[in-house]
Amino acid sequence: MLDLSRLTCLGEALRDSTIAFQSSVALLEADRKRENGRWTYREVRGEAERVAARLQQGGFGPGDRCAILLSNQARWLLSGIGALWAGATIVPLDYKLTAAEQAALLVHARPRVLVTEYTTWRTLLRERLSGLDALRVLVTEAPEKADLGRAERWEEAAATPFRYVQRCRADVACIVYSSGTGGTPKGCMLTHDNYLEQAQVLGRLFPMEEGERYFSILPTNHAIDFMCGFLLPLLFGGSVVHQRTLRPEFIEWTMQRYRVTHMAVVPLLLKALERRIRERLEDLPDLQRSLVEGLIAANEALTMKAPNHALSARLLKPVHDKFGGRLRLLFAGGAFVDRTTAEFFYRLGLPVVIGYGLTEAGTVVTVNDLKPFRPDTVGRPVPGTEIELRDANASGVGEVWVRGRTVMRGYLDAPELTAEALVDGWLRTGDLGTIDASGHLKLVGRTKNMIVTEGGKNIYPEDLEAAFEEVDGCRESCVFAANFIWPTGKMTDEELVLVVRPEEDGDADGFVGELRARNRRLADFKRLSGYVVWRREFPRTASMKVKRQELARQLAAETERARALRPLGEA
Repeated sequence: MLDLSRLTCLGEALRDSTIAFQSSVALLEADRKRENGRWTYREVRGEAERVAARLQQGGFGPGDRCAILLSNQARWLLSGIGALWAGATIVPLDYKLTAAEQAALLVHARPRVLVTEYTTWRTLLRERLSGLDALRVLVTEAPEKADLGRAERWEEAAATPFRYVQRCRADVACIVYSSGTGGTPKGCMLTHDNYLEQAQVLGRLFPMEEGERYFSILPTNHAIDFMCGFLLPLLFGGSVVHQRTLRPEFIEWTMQRYRVTHMAVVPLLLKALERRIRERLEDLPDLQRSLVEGLIAANEALTMKAPNHALSARLLKPVHDKFGGRLRLLFAGGAFVDRTTAEFFYRLGLPVVIGYGLTEAGTVVTVNDLKPFRPDTVGRPVPGTEIELRDANASGVGEVWVRGRTVMRGYLDAPELTAEALVDGWLRTGDLGTIDASGHLKLVGRTKNMIVTEGGKNIYPEDLEAAFEEVDGCRESCVFAANFIWPTGKMTDEELVLVVRPEEDGDADGFVGELRARNRRLADFKRLSGYVVWRREFPRTASMKVKRQELARQLAAETERARALRPLGEA
C-alpha cells in the first residue's frame, strides 16, 4: 500500500523509489520500431543526480524555477527528477505551442534554467524573441558539431558535486500553465502537498504493481500525464514507456512490444482506437465475426459487476493481443467522453476509467471506480475532495465548486484572477453539472459556453455536439451561438450554428443530408439554424479540448456571417 504521509516533498518520494526499486526497469523509450534506450531505477538516480548537479553549478538554489520544454521522452522525466532534487520549482511547458507562445510563458514564469530539445532551441533562436537573454539553456540531443549559441549540452557531466535539497509540503512544486478552452494562459501554482495528496488517493484507488508498464502518450506537461505518466508509475516501481513517433502503427507496435498495462487517453484518441477496432471486426468473415460478437456478449455478462482482466483476456484474446495482452486500465479525461465509446471498450474487457478534473485542482476531482461501471457520469469525488453545486436552477444544474488539499495555491502573479477562482477555500470551476442520488457528478457544459434562447431555454453546446458525432465526411465539429462568432450587440435573434471540418479534400456539402436528418431529431428549441465549413484543424489545448474562443476569433477574422453560414433547414 502506497504511504506518502511521512514524506515532505516529491523529490523525497522519488528518491526513495530509486533506492527501493533500484534493479527494476524505470524508463523505456522507442523511436518507431527501435528501442532508443532503457534505464533501471539505479540508472535513473545517477542521471537525475547529474542533471541536479548541472543546475546547481550555475548557482541554482531552492525555489528557483526550471522550465522543461520537451516532447514525450525519457529525458523529460530525468530532467524533472533532477530539478526536484536540486530544490527547483518545475515549469512544464507545451512543446506544441508556437515559439512566440513559448517565449511569452517563459517571460511570465521567469525561470533561471530552460531544458529543451535542439530543434526547439534553434526555432527560438531563429525567431529572435525578446526577454530570454538571461535564461540559462540546457539542450538535449544536439548534433556533435552543432552551434548552440550560448546554450549548453544537457548530456555533459557536472563540474560540481550533487547536493540533494529537501523542500516542504507547502512549497510550490510546479507552475502549470492552463490555457483552458479560451482566454489568457494562467500559471497554476501547485504545491508538493497538492501532488502528494493526489498521488496518495489515486495510488490507493488504482494501484500498480512493480514491473507493470504505463504508456505515456499525452504531453508530460499536462496535469494528467504528469501525475499518471510520471509520478505514479515511478512511485509504485512501474515502468514508463515513451514512443517518440505517435503514429497509430507505432502506438500499436509499442503496446505489443512492451506489453503495456496502463494508459491515459483523451476522448479523441479513444474514438480513433474504437474506429480501428470496429473496422477490423467488420472485415472478419461472417462466421468469425458472429463468434467474436458472441464472446463479447459473454464477457459483458460475466463482468457486469466488476472488470475481470484475466477472464476478458482469455475470452477475447485476439482483441487483447492487439493491445499487448496485458492492458488493464484506460484512464480518460480532459474532455467529454462519449458514453457509447466507453461502453464499447468495457464490453471488450478494456475498462475506461472516466474522471473529471482540472489543472487548478491537481489532476482528478471525481472518478468512476468501476464498482460498478458507470459510463453516464464522471464519478464521485475522490477521498479528501468535496464538491458542491452553486446557484442550481430548477433542473438541478449548478456550477461545480471544489474544495480539498489538491486545490492550487493560486495563479502566478495574478491576485485578481486568483480571487475570482478561489473563494473562501473553494475553487470555482466554471463547469456545470448535476449530482445524482448516488453522489455521481454529471457534467452538462460550461458557464461561459451556455446559450440562452429567446424562450428562456438553456442550451449546452456539448449536448448538441454529441448529436452530430461520427458523421461520414466530417472530421470534427463544434457548436456556437452565431452572435458569439459574429457579435451583433444584441441579445435577441440568436442562432445556433455548427462549425464543421470536412475530411481532407472532401465535398463540403456531401454530409448536409445527414446533418439535416440529425437536426430534425432534436427538440425544436435545440435545432441548429445552419453550419459553417472550416477546413483547418480546430485549435486545441494539450488535453485536446477545443479552444472555443480562439476558433471563434479565427472564424470572425476570416469569414462573414452572410457568406459563411449555410442553412440547415429542409432541403
